[in-house]
Order: sequence, then structure tokens, then C-alpha cells
Amino acid sequence: MTAVMDWLLEGPAWIAYRTRVDLLRLPEKDESSGMIRKTVISDPVFEQLINELKEWPGPTLKSHKTTLPYHKLGFLADVGFRQDEPGIQPIVKQILNNQSPEGPFTVKINLPKAFGGDGEDHQTWMLTDAPMVLSALIRLGLEGDERVKKATTYLAGLVRQNGWPCASAPELGKFHGPGRREDPCPFANLAMLKVMADLPEWHDSSAATYGIEMLLNHWSNRRDYRPYLFKMGTDFCKLKAPFIWFDLLHVLDVLSQFPRAWRDSRYQDMLSILQSKADQQGRFYAESVYLAWNSWEFGQKKSPSRWVTFLALRIMARSESGGMELAS
Repeated sequence: MTAVMDWLLEGPAWIAYRTRVDLLRLPEKDESSGMIRKTVISDPVFEQLINELKEWPGPTLKSHKTTLPYHKLGFLADVGFRQDEPGIQPIVKQILNNQSPEGPFTVKINLPKAFGGDGEDHQTWMLTDAPMVLSALIRLGLEGDERVKKATTYLAGLVRQNGWPCASAPELGKFHGPGRREDPCPFANLAMLKVMADLPEWHDSSAATYGIEMLLNHWSNRRDYRPYLFKMGTDFCKLKAPFIWFDLLHVLDVLSQFPRAWRDSRYQDMLSILQSKADQQGRFYAESVYLAWNSWEFGQKKSPSRWVTFLALRIMARSESGGMELAS
């Protein structure tokens, strides 16, 4: 593993920083990490991302198959940006100022008539979007904010014994996505577990348990179980970054933060697929890319990606078997 770690540390500063903190477990605030972090914060590519978020919530959401503002904010949080970073505070303030009466933070959404919407723009929330915004806020350092706690409690309360459904704001009435009302929505479960992964007090909650079981059950029945059109097939298993939609790397990254999940044989089955994708040097390739991110080092498939490799190794490090491998 030494050669792979050296390769990661030789990459862009933002990957080297996360490698030091998450894989080598070096202090975030030691002198070397601090110097690398300053380089990351001042990197023009991240300044550009922040500039693109100044007009939050940005364009009206019409499809989840594009890069949305909260995807960019989530990526900034993944890299290590925090709420007190230059340019981040105004964005956070705008998000907090758009909190619904019940708790979730809102974005601009246009609901297509084909799915029971009215084709008009609404400042509202859905369970496919609100948890992603909430998760970004938590990772930016707002986990103790009472408004964030209110949103978390409300969204957690929407869970059923088979997981989170396709739920939305009360003003949207009976709207729901392309599936049966009694089915859970796989992405809603992934997004809500993403929220709880960064809140230890929720790890052993019944809500987290229901969500974990939903995703693991989906995997074990993947050949004929496709709630809300979410499949766990060939495309699902292709490695891709950043964490935007429903795919193997995203699901494993979230579940790996819950010991009850990574001890499960169904999780280990998914993990074995990830491990099989490493090349002879222990590096991983992006197998699918988002066109909007093709200028980033993980936005191509010809060469191994340091960021995808880092994400894969972090999953393995969190998992019992992977942790032993990394330590050897």
C-alpha cells in the first residue's frame, strides 16, 4: 500500500490533504496539513465552484441527471471546506434563509406533469434533494445548528419500516416519483443515511436501521427489484465521482460508516466487487463520468484516478476486512 499512498500524496493538493487526514490519520491541524489545506482553499478550481454557488439556489431543478448546485456544495464539503471559509458563509446564509415551516431546506423545483406535477416552478423540497442539502450543511460544520437539527428530525421521522418513501413537501400534495407509493425510494434512503452517517447519535436509530436494511435488501434482490426505477445492475456497479446519484461507490461510501452495515454479508458482497476493480498497483479507474466534471482528474476513464482510488481505499479502510488489508 505504500506505493499507492505515495502516488496519492503526489497528486493534487486536495487529494493529498484528504489522504493525509482520512487514510494516514494525520492531524488536520498539524503544520504540514495546514499548509496543504491553505493551498486547497486558494485553488482557483474551488474558487470557481464557490463563485458558481453565489446565486443559490441557482437554476430551477428539472432533472437529477445534471450537476446541481447542492452537488457542487457537497463536493466542496467532501474535499474539506467548512462554513467559515471565504465565500462559503453567504451561500450557507441563503440556504438557511430558505427553510420550510416543517424543517427541510428548499430549492427551486419544477415538477413535470408526467409525474403528477403542474409544470410550474416551486421553492420547495423533496426527499431526493433536501437530504443532500442537509448533508452538505452538516459536513460544512453546521451539525449543531438548531435549524439543521430541526430539518434532520423532521426528515428522519418520514421513515417507514421498509425505509424512506418518495416524500415531498405538504404543499405538493400527492406528488410522488415514478413508482408505487408503498415502495421505498432507494435514493431517498441513500441520501438520508448520508445525513445520519455524520451524526453519531443517529447511527443506532431505528430510522438508520430501516434505511440500511432497505439498501442491503435491494442489493440481494437486485435482479428483479427496481423500486422507483433504481437498478443495481451493470451501470450501478461502474465507479464514478463525485457523489451525485445512485451508484456502487456512493452506496458503499455511505454504508461503510455504519458498522452494522459493513458487517453484513450483503455489504461484503458489494465490497468484493469494488475490490476486484483495482489494478495490479492497487489503483482504481473511473468507469463512468459526468460530462459536467470532465475537466477534473476523475472525469476521464483512460488513466487511474487518484480521487476514485482514494474513495475506494477509504471505504476499505472503514470496513473490517479492508482495514486489515490497509494496515498490512
